[in-house]
Amino acid sequence: MVNLSQRDMAGILKIDTKTIYNWRKNKPELYRIVMLGFKFDELLNQNRKNLAELEIIAEENKNFRLK
Repeated sequence: MVNLSQRDMAGILKIDTKTIYNWRKNKPELYRIVMLGFKFDELLNQNRKNLAELEIIAEENKNFRLK
């Protein structure tokens, strides 16, 4: 789902990796919410990259547009 390791996520959240493990085991809804937050950030960053690429393509091809 998310390309970050549990160690990476723990560092971002400023918690111990054991805490993430415990959330996953004992508080699955909390773990799911945290994972969705990371997935949201991942998708948002990917969409920003896609937009930048589309803007470059649009600029390169502006002379070929129908008027």
